[in-house]
Amino acid sequence: MKNMITRWIASAVALFAIAQLKIGIVLAHNDVRSFGILFVVVIALGLANALIRPVIMFFAGPVNCLTFGLVGLLVNIALFWIVGNLVPGFRITGFLPAAIGYATMGVISGVVNFALKDRGDKDDK
Repeated sequence: MKNMITRWIASAVALFAIAQLKIGIVLAHNDVRSFGILFVVVIALGLANALIRPVIMFFAGPVNCLTFGLVGLLVNIALFWIVGNLVPGFRITGFLPAAIGYATMGVISGVVNFALKDRGDKDDK
C-alpha cells in the first residue's frame, strides 16, 4: 500500500513536471491546487488502464498482432489523451503532446518502479 501511494505521488509530480515543459499539456493552476487535479488524473488513468484498456485490446488483439504492437501503443496514447481531457483543470491539446506526455510518463514510471522494487523478492536470488 505504501508503494502504491508513493507511485501515485511520483506520477502526480511527473505530470506536473511534464506540464511545465509547455508541450501542450496544460494545468489550470501552477501551484499547490494543481496537485489535487493531478491526483484525479493519475487515478483516472489507473482506472482507464485497468478497466477500459483490456476491453479495447481484446477486440483490437488481432490487429495489434499484425502491426507488432503499434495499435496497443496508439490505444495507450489515446487513453492518456482522452482521460487528460475529461478531468477539469487538466488539458492535452493534441495527439503529439499526448504521445510525448505518455512516453515521458512511461520513462518516469519505469524509473520509479525500479527504485521502489521490493528488494526481498524471490526472483532476485
